[in-house]
Amino acid sequence: MRIAAIVLLIAAALPAAAQDQHPVTDRAEFVSLVEGRALTRLGISLNVTGDGQISGRALGRPVSGTWEWQGDYFCRVLKWGGKVIDAYNCQAVELEGAGLRFTSDKGAGDSARLAFR
Repeated sequence: MRIAAIVLLIAAALPAAAQDQHPVTDRAEFVSLVEGRALTRLGISLNVTGDGQISGRALGRPVSGTWEWQGDYFCRVLKWGGKVIDAYNCQAVELEGAGLRFTSDKGAGDSARLAFR
């Protein structure tokens, strides 16, 4: 839990332009936003692919995982440096300017904003 809190702190939100903000509730839209781009923020760089894979690095350690779309949510299992982070978690996704905000527990938990690169 402490590791997840650190990662969320590092990926803390920046204000985004209101006109560029909307919920992403469709798998096809999500894939079109992330395919071929890295999601980044202060020492974090993640690649999320349309075939359900997550890879990258965070704070000098490897990140890996898998994801699927369920209803309106991005659901993932994520490992950081070999440790599972929050096990399986479904997250609300919002487009915010040049990035995405992920909010755990179907929008009721902590959130992190990652920018597109």
